[in-house]
Amino acid sequence: MAAPCGEQIPRERIPQEQIHREVQDYYGKELQKSEDLKTNACVTSARPVPKAIRDALERVHEEVVARYYGCGLVVPECLTACRILDLGSGSGRDCYLLSQLVGERGHVTGIDMTEGQVEVAKKHIAYHMEKFGYQKPNVDFLQGYMEKLGDAGLADESYDIVISNCVINLAPDKRAVLREAYRVLKPGGEMYFSDVYASQRLSEAVRKHRVLWGECLAGALFWGDLYSIAEEVGFSPPRLVTASPITIGDKELEGVVGDCRFVSATFRLFKVPGSSRAGPGQVIYNGGIVGHERELVFDANFTFKEGEAVDVDAETAAVLRSSRFAEEFLIRAGGAAAAAPQGCCGGRVKEKICDPFLLLEKLAAPAPACGPAGACGPRGCC
Repeated sequence: MAAPCGEQIPRERIPQEQIHREVQDYYGKELQKSEDLKTNACVTSARPVPKAIRDALERVHEEVVARYYGCGLVVPECLTACRILDLGSGSGRDCYLLSQLVGERGHVTGIDMTEGQVEVAKKHIAYHMEKFGYQKPNVDFLQGYMEKLGDAGLADESYDIVISNCVINLAPDKRAVLREAYRVLKPGGEMYFSDVYASQRLSEAVRKHRVLWGECLAGALFWGDLYSIAEEVGFSPPRLVTASPITIGDKELEGVVGDCRFVSATFRLFKVPGSSRAGPGQVIYNGGIVGHERELVFDANFTFKEGEAVDVDAETAAVLRSSRFAEEFLIRAGGAAAAAPQGCCGGRVKEKICDPFLLLEKLAAPAPACGPAGACGPRGCC
């Protein structure tokens, strides 16, 4: 009989050391390539890959690519000269991709707890630096735990961006992961990450299943809990970027998860200083971000077109004002409809999409006829 999702059991009933050990074995010994996975949780991507990214990926060593198990494309915009930390960097695919985008003046650090994966990443540093034409390496790889970045020597406020690709679900203590990410980010910094989320809290049967841990499902957070954890840690409210469905191609595993649904979703969190918080505003994107000159799809709720004035809520205004995006926008206080989120019809406010499962439904539904601003909410407001 299929197991119901039920309530999530206390973390202390599953020893962290046991989970770490089993995940290390799964990724270091059992999985040798992405084709060995039993679900698409670790290989799914929600949107087309831009040509510049495809070209950069083609320059990554084939062994690094073969040992990649991510669930999204964690490539935020505006990366030149940034310092980036990759949590659970695995074989280093995303690090080597981002190495090309930050340039020689930037730096990318990868940290992973699995020795075999770190070894794969490290042994190809010289190959990639020569391939990219760099005089000295702008990447390094550390073995360690993302819940304990201080143990790996990572200092407070030392990174512009923290990324993660389908690995936070593998951490028993997700609060600790977000707390550490917040600590190492500079003021105005961003955590941009893809991960697996559940439609409800998981049962003990799911959370104790060894293969489901390795397949990124047993540790999946109920999506609503991300919002409370992020707020508790100090981040601005999570901003949903993309979502894509996860399928399970194994009958036995389907029986264990029961009626739980899973989704791969990308979120962005910002470390907004208190001094940047003010009221709502009006912003105009200047089109200066390479690869996003005509429009910047910031998240599922806000798309900024070059030269077009957009009224934004106070939180969005604070994020743009305090982050690396500040130079890419003209930001003005107030505005005719500044208190309303982007895209409302006839004075009615658009409902923001926070639920990744709702976003999936919206993406699958036929697009309704909208006004010039593309102003229909998930249930339509036109």
